[in-house]
Amino acid sequence: APISERLRAMLAFLEKMTLHPSELRAADADAARNAGCTPDEIRDAIYVCAAFNAIDRIADTMGFRLQDDR
Repeated sequence: APISERLRAMLAFLEKMTLHPSELRAADADAARNAGCTPDEIRDAIYVCAAFNAIDRIADTMGFRLQDDR
């Protein structure tokens, strides 16, 4: 998708935070900052991502499924 490098860097940071949290380092946040993301934007993105990750994991654990339109 045609997205800005700034957004691409933020999404890469959040992807690593979600899929490989034990590998996340300060350099990953630095890459997002170097692409133009502010510390406040990074913080907010972390909060949103963490909330979605928690909700998703709880839903998976509890066996929640989407309802059919029927």
